Amino acid sequence: MNIRQETTADYVSVYNVVRTAFAAAEQSDGHEQDLVTALRKSESFIPELSLVATAHGKITGHILFTKAVIGRRTELALAPLSVLPAYQNQGIGLMLMTEGHRIARKLGYDYSVVLGHAQYYPKAGYRPASLYGIKAPFAVPDENFMALKLNPSAEPLAGTIAYDPAFGI
Repeated sequence: MNIRQETTADYVSVYNVVRTAFAAAEQSDGHEQDLVTALRKSESFIPELSLVATAHGKITGHILFTKAVIGRRTELALAPLSVLPAYQNQGIGLMLMTEGHRIARKLGYDYSVVLGHAQYYPKAGYRPASLYGIKAPFAVPDENFMALKLNPSAEPLAGTIAYDPAFGI
């Protein structure tokens, strides 16, 4: 398994990976692949934080972190994380998050926020965002709106996250 930065040559494969990964997901609007396309064209896009997992030359997973504003600070929103069904439960999602977090720290980001499965994301260190003073701009159970403090010495946050307009929030 290899994790690397996505290239423009990967766009069609990534589109299909995201679409396929979310086809049977419990929580999906069916447009996650279109969100990735829209976010790539946004000011929130960070090319270094659009990563793919590959096995035997095939893209098996993708993760995207984009800029989001919390209070007066620019931090990260993780969305979406996609792994082809045949490759799920093999640690690929965790590997993508781990590498994304490493790069995010190197780029100077202090926090990553995710809306997701309450039993999955804590495996990568995510905890309820409310513990960090981060609020969602919509009603959501505390256990599903999570954050990870990437920098242990980061200043505390306080505020509601503002996602890129591509999220439609």
